[in-house]
Amino acid sequence: MNVWRSPVSGAALAADTPWSLDDGRGERWPVVDGIPYLRIGREALVADTLRLLDAGEADAATALLLADQDDWWTGPAADPADLARLVRERDTLTLREAMALLRLGPVADYFAHRWVDPTYLAGLALIEAHWQAPARAFELACGIGHYLRALTGRGVACMGGDVVFAKCWLARHWVAPAADYVVFDAGGHWPLADDRFDLAMCHDAFYFLPEQAHVAACLRVTLAEGGVLAISHLHNADYRDGAKGPARSATAWRALFPDAVVYDERALLAAILHPRAPAAIGWRDDPAIEAWSLVEGGGAARVPENGVAMPPADAMLRPNPLLDAPGGVRWPSDRWRDEYGAGCRWALADEALPYPPDPVRLRRLVDLPARW
Repeated sequence: MNVWRSPVSGAALAADTPWSLDDGRGERWPVVDGIPYLRIGREALVADTLRLLDAGEADAATALLLADQDDWWTGPAADPADLARLVRERDTLTLREAMALLRLGPVADYFAHRWVDPTYLAGLALIEAHWQAPARAFELACGIGHYLRALTGRGVACMGGDVVFAKCWLARHWVAPAADYVVFDAGGHWPLADDRFDLAMCHDAFYFLPEQAHVAACLRVTLAEGGVLAISHLHNADYRDGAKGPARSATAWRALFPDAVVYDERALLAAILHPRAPAAIGWRDDPAIEAWSLVEGGGAARVPENGVAMPPADAMLRPNPLLDAPGGVRWPSDRWRDEYGAGCRWALADEALPYPPDPVRLRRLVDLPARW
């Protein structure tokens, strides 16, 4: 059973109803679809959600939380009628239909095709290269649960945390239902109480989080003795083609992670496509490096061959939906192509590949959720 703490006071929280947590002194927080909502600065939303839950209007409470976004969201607000439909039809809609009703726009493209983007594959290679057979794992900024799906499929008990309720809710219903979830602000007090994990991770997200030194320290605190911290896709401020998001120099990242084993993300992608142990490079100023990934703990790197970096043996593989016959590519958008296209080895002709064209490693065949 998960134990939570108030993100305001740090006091222990316990269930006072099946749909809420209480600190014993009147501070209450909603729990919707088993997901505690512990965001600070959302007092009115918390009160309105609890009012609906106490009145037995769980679907309305769910729709209310689904409308909440992160503070830097610039996209359109979801239509209340669409959210009501989404809650009502959650057992029949596809993931892509659900994201359309949420009006996630380019974020929906990112999530729908994350299984074949090179950044995701590099993150899998990072985890597997330093695999310590974790019993429990925590992912900060878990999104809709891509990595949690891979890990729970290997028998790891997982918890995902994100600042956006809708993302955790999508993960629970479409992507990684076996994981647990919590919604909270990483820059504030963490509500994880004394939980400890064998693997703590943050993929393709740490670079834009506020209070990065605080977040790094909190991630380390969640680790059990001998645990592994894995963080992927840290943008290089000196990248010759310009960083595609908030970035730091190698020197600045080293100050946050001085003892980490550091990789050029391209080496991790190569390691999964042509199985070999990735070579660490350390923090170094190099304008050719777009992004770094790192681990703390985990020992020497191993070959990412047949573990979490690959689909489970019983996976029902489907053709990569971005590959149109005969051999063409249907990019989700120009933006997606510009960010990920150069690393999509599955889009290359066989003769252009420097390794055997394994359709599963390349992700020409993909393990997608049943209701993708």
